[in-house]
Amino acid sequence: MDPALGPPNAMAEKRDELTPMMAQYHDLCARYDDAIVLFQVGDFYETFCGAAERTARLLEIALTSREDSTGEYPMAGIPIDNAESYIEDLLEAGYRVAVADQVEEPGETSGVVERAVTRVITPGTLTEDELLASDDNNFVAALARENERLGLAFLDVSTGDFYATSATARESIADELSRFDPSEAVVGPDAPTTPVPDDCMVTPFDARAFDRERVGAKLAAYFRNPDALLATDAEIRACGALLSYAEYVRGGEHEGERGDDERVDAVFEGDAGQRLEYITQLTRYDPREYLLLDAVALRSLELFEPRTVHGRDDATLIGVLDETASALGGRRLRDWLRRPLLEPARIEARHDAVAELKAAVQQREELHERLREVYDLERLIGRISRERANARDLRSLRDTLAVVPEIRAQLADADCGRLRKLHETLDPLSDVRELIEDAIVAEPPIEITEGGIIAEGYDNDLDEVRATARDGKQWIDDLEARERERTGIDSLKVGHNSVHGYYIEVTNPNLEAVPDDYQRRQTLKNSERFVTPELKSREDEIVGAEQRADDREYELFCEVRREVAAEVERVQALADALANLDALVSLATVAAQYDYCRPDLLEREGRDGLEVDIEGGRHPVVERTQESFVPNDANLRPERRLAVITGPNMSGKSTYMRQVAQIVLLAQVGSFVPAQAARLTPVDRIFTRVGASDDIAGGRSTFMVEMDELATILRDADEGSLVLLDEVGRGTSTADGMAIAQAITEHLHDAVGATTLFATHHHPLTELADDLAAAFTLHFEVDQDGGEVVFYHEIAPGAATGSYGVEVATAAGVPEDVVDRARELVADAAAAESGADGNAGERTDDTDSSDRPRADADGESAAPATADGGDIPADVAAELRALDLAHLTPVEALTELDRLKQLLEE
Repeated sequence: MDPALGPPNAMAEKRDELTPMMAQYHDLCARYDDAIVLFQVGDFYETFCGAAERTARLLEIALTSREDSTGEYPMAGIPIDNAESYIEDLLEAGYRVAVADQVEEPGETSGVVERAVTRVITPGTLTEDELLASDDNNFVAALARENERLGLAFLDVSTGDFYATSATARESIADELSRFDPSEAVVGPDAPTTPVPDDCMVTPFDARAFDRERVGAKLAAYFRNPDALLATDAEIRACGALLSYAEYVRGGEHEGERGDDERVDAVFEGDAGQRLEYITQLTRYDPREYLLLDAVALRSLELFEPRTVHGRDDATLIGVLDETASALGGRRLRDWLRRPLLEPARIEARHDAVAELKAAVQQREELHERLREVYDLERLIGRISRERANARDLRSLRDTLAVVPEIRAQLADADCGRLRKLHETLDPLSDVRELIEDAIVAEPPIEITEGGIIAEGYDNDLDEVRATARDGKQWIDDLEARERERTGIDSLKVGHNSVHGYYIEVTNPNLEAVPDDYQRRQTLKNSERFVTPELKSREDEIVGAEQRADDREYELFCEVRREVAAEVERVQALADALANLDALVSLATVAAQYDYCRPDLLEREGRDGLEVDIEGGRHPVVERTQESFVPNDANLRPERRLAVITGPNMSGKSTYMRQVAQIVLLAQVGSFVPAQAARLTPVDRIFTRVGASDDIAGGRSTFMVEMDELATILRDADEGSLVLLDEVGRGTSTADGMAIAQAITEHLHDAVGATTLFATHHHPLTELADDLAAAFTLHFEVDQDGGEVVFYHEIAPGAATGSYGVEVATAAGVPEDVVDRARELVADAAAAESGADGNAGERTDDTDSSDRPRADADGESAAPATADGGDIPADVAAELRALDLAHLTPVEALTELDRLKQLLEE
């Protein structure tokens, strides 16, 4: 037991001396020693001892104390009504939470109220809507090893989405983990944790969960012939273990009286009460069926998160692409973007649907409006199956089913095969809708045990009990008038409270007129309250009828909920169709609003290279965030597949490269693309080496991270890959960086054959285009106006004439004296290089002596003068002379100049 989470060891040693309540808390902490136990005490969840100190600090709540016969100890609590927000904070801090609720009514027990863990909440197994993002899946993963193969499974416990794959290379597993981005990973006893991302919680689980014989039986309880669904034993072990873990966590909902070990045993013994009925589909996939995107590419292309810490949330590809109307559609669109297609026929089917919806404006807008009325069916049916749904959830399902016929009507005349198929599969589930309409009132309360849920006329027995209760209440309503007439007391009142029930109240001045059959029930300051034998009898009848009605309503509600849960597969099929339709409508909406075109897909013959022919392409994110955007063409094909791109900083090199990659990716998602025209061969994988980053915690410098990413590209890329390289070789000396960049360029051209965009400030690389048959040069046009650089953001053939680094520094606000000195140094370097080229070792005649270093009496070069007439120190002057400006990037030159300037000011 972690003393930071539960009671200290001293408390364990005196377990028998604890009060009953604290002994109960201690035992629960011992059973759930990897979690913070939230222990219900009245209207609060409390923590004690070490857990209290931890939660008070994490949640920024008051740390108080409690004292009993064993002493004083810390205590911190959160209100039950607002528990979810605090639980979310605990999960984000990396903790699991075990919720221990009171499972007895305080008034029904003479001793301490029994408590049991009713929920185990972990980052990957959330089902509470308040803790989940509606537009994204929340996956828990499982990783298992079988010989040299690693099996990987993903499950969204809230929706039932279930996927499996396997690979022999850890890198491939790491790529899939990055692609699905799970919140938690359950790792087998012999599986490595290295592929698991740092921000994913790693959960060790009972080794029995990964046993081949046990997992086979577990899968057989869910799916017919699971061995045919999965390709390897490693996948089988991962899937079976993941189901066991989901059952174990869910088991707390119904088996709170069992200890932790008992619940684990129940999972492995096939306890039917643990089965998750809504997990009905298991999708086994091969990563090679989709365009591969590793973690580096996902970040570089900003598919789901901006690269900068303060980047706008909508400055991502999903941010500009998502016009979905429902949570179902939002998650589906993210899945499509996470796993772009490779097979042209499947891609074309989506393009056909987008084209038809784009052209049919009124139909598309009507579909969007109807889809806005669709609730999250996947999570709804999950709650219904887990018996966690209330009556409002059932009405939400009914409201969604009511709109399905209207959606189907909009697709009745569809031309393309994809939309016709959706029309056929949109099952309105009329029987389920009618059941809910007949059984559940239109606006039910949240509580399901206090009545007011079941509609009149649904159940004769319930109607009779309700009639008895109504008649009794009517008798009570008439009682006040009758008693006033009988007693002559005009101020007499009939009332009710939860403690004393029904009563007749008479003020003190009228007590003499009270009849003999009145029995005193309560004395107040100014009045007395009475009850009559008849009133008492009626009260018992009314209260009994109301309780019977509430009990009958709860029984009927549970029956209706079970009947709906029995149709889980039909509801999930409908949810799948609505999700696909919503995603297609979203893609069509974006295409229509932002002038996207349909790309032409080209078949790839054998292992031939790629063709990427884009006319007037635009960056889908940048064009939304800028007032204007300059389109550019791209023309890459097997015999012209390696572009060396030069130009100054801020001219648009990085934007251009990402734009090409995002257009390719969008096309394979099934979307139209931001261009005037596009002809594309489906790409197998996109690699990126863009931007500077380091891994300080992992002990890797920026340059080492760059080299690691390059090693992956050179090892895994092939003729079907699209490679983006930006400023390779910056983190070392100029000579080394240039050598590395050239060697990589030659290797990609000669040995790999990948389609490559290489942006660089190493201008000598442009000369490679003359030596490499499939290489060519591009540059971004710039001009100078009054000493300022004008960026046209237009790409053109050939190499740039310069980097314009000093001018960019001026625009960025670098101090004027630094910029002036930089210009002098650039001029000196250019003059020296010109002299070396014309006559090595001799000065040219036109070199102005005032620009040369001054010579002292011994003929040595004197230190150059500073702006104020002073001499530059000899060591600084020596460093200035040693700078190889011709081979420094503008950023490197400015860094060196700033460092030398600091030396002058010391």
